[in-house]
Amino acid sequence: MADDVVPKTFRALVETAEKKYARVRDLPAYGQWKTSNHNFHKVFKAYMKLWKYQQEHRTKLIEYGLQRWEIGEIASRIGQLYFSQYMRTSEARFLLESCIFYEAILNRKYFEGSRNDRMVRFKELRFYARFLKVSLILNRSEMVKLLVEQFKAIVDDSKAAFPGTNFKEWRLVVQEIVRFTRVHSPSPDARPLRYCALFDSHPSSRQYVARFHAKKVLKFRDALLTSYHKNEAKFAELTLDTFRMLQSLEWEPSGSFYQRSPVEPRENGAVTDQSITSGLIDINLAAEMMDPALPPNPKKAVLYRPSVPLLISVVATMCEELPPESVVLIYISASGNTTQSTTSHTESSSSSRKSSKNSALSRISYEQKSALHENYINTNGDTGQYFENCLCLGPSRSGGSNNLYPGDLIPFTRRPLFLIIDSDNSDAFKVLHGAERGERSALFLSPLRPSFKNPGTDVTQTGSQFTLFLSAPIQAFCQLVGFVSSDKDMDCYDEADGIISTAFAEWEVILCTSTSLDLVWAQVLSDPFLRRLILRFIFCRAALGLFCLNERGDEYLPVCLPKLPDTFSPNSETVQPAIRRLSKLLKVGDCFRF
Repeated sequence: MADDVVPKTFRALVETAEKKYARVRDLPAYGQWKTSNHNFHKVFKAYMKLWKYQQEHRTKLIEYGLQRWEIGEIASRIGQLYFSQYMRTSEARFLLESCIFYEAILNRKYFEGSRNDRMVRFKELRFYARFLKVSLILNRSEMVKLLVEQFKAIVDDSKAAFPGTNFKEWRLVVQEIVRFTRVHSPSPDARPLRYCALFDSHPSSRQYVARFHAKKVLKFRDALLTSYHKNEAKFAELTLDTFRMLQSLEWEPSGSFYQRSPVEPRENGAVTDQSITSGLIDINLAAEMMDPALPPNPKKAVLYRPSVPLLISVVATMCEELPPESVVLIYISASGNTTQSTTSHTESSSSSRKSSKNSALSRISYEQKSALHENYINTNGDTGQYFENCLCLGPSRSGGSNNLYPGDLIPFTRRPLFLIIDSDNSDAFKVLHGAERGERSALFLSPLRPSFKNPGTDVTQTGSQFTLFLSAPIQAFCQLVGFVSSDKDMDCYDEADGIISTAFAEWEVILCTSTSLDLVWAQVLSDPFLRRLILRFIFCRAALGLFCLNERGDEYLPVCLPKLPDTFSPNSETVQPAIRRLSKLLKVGDCFRF
């Protein structure tokens, strides 16, 4: 029958799109960029063809029984694809496109009526969880607040609507997002974590940065971000620490996206509404929101609780695919383990009797370490320092597959690395300095202990203090001295921001004109993200070095290797004025020793 052509064609397009999607669903968000992009292009093409077909034949399809939730499911899948592509490429336009589709689903209530169908209810819950993650990354705080309220209400309603179904996992998801937003709750007027030319480009130092040129200049291309702490605040597979670092290594998109005033959509969906995206959803709307002058974001692999073999394989892929004259940033936030390698080998040997698979993995790990040991004996004469202490990237019961030793990273120092180790055992990684195999690495090592005026502060609840200094220095300083801001303190907050901005501009000039700046830092200083990290490290070290409420020792100070010029030490007159002015502004001068 001729009338069956439209629904049959639609179902065929759905089947084709779903088959193509199944091929890319489990692809890792790192490595093999060309292959992944090729596959994703095919899936996008299939879903866009499906989406346009249902738009053109919407009336006929509805006559044949097309449900609104089916339209929502297609839009949700496209939003999911865009978000996956953002995680693979770090291109903000994909994140914005994802938000456009999710917001259209919300505003047009495609999943309304899911109370009558458990399958549709689960699709609706997954949609809310995904939209929440996108809105979090875009810092759309009002949207996040709205979504959390609606998400909680739907989960509560599900228990009554489907009494025979266990919604325990979804209740846990609600608890996660509530906890995450409670910890990460910036004020509406707070500056973005992303690099924003309005705040992070200092006019008085711009000419010095523009003229600066080292003998060797590296481009920041790739980053690996991961964290693991017991009971750390997280949402889905995004922990608070990696969330902060992820944002700190991106450009802020056009601000107009955050200031669009809503417009009521027309019921027939005949007009493309660019503020809340009506049923016709403008697929290319994100292009209008991006500043074409912005350079691309560095690609980032965000790993959630990876095993060490997986982490090493991702670093190896990054180093293998790294273009010439480029640098890889590796950020790891995790608790330390001071158990010596000989003990861990004994434990591995004991447990290996229970499983032949574990035995094989243990043997391979031991052989790899033995080979590395032999290499280091020939060059440095000392083996234990590289495999004595480690970071734990997972539960201790998982054994050696979660233990990352400093020696595990040495093979990759054949390429330029910028390492940030945030741990209570970070000093174990000092041995990497001088042990590189080709290129000298830049190292930022966190304090072994955090510093707080209020000793009850729980870092598992608030995230790492060192990471907070590198991503939101004003917020970190306020946390350090126990200053709780309110809406009435916005003028004070703006003045504090001005103090730090002035200091950073002065420090930029000194860095760019210094004759004693090590080449390791000089070769990355031209990159805005890495330069901002260096400035924030100097500020962090100065604040913690001058803080005097604890019995002070080196364990409370971060370390950078190679060393920055003495001009930037906490006791220098270059950095102290900024801390003095901030402490006076916030009336916390008694917290510091000048």
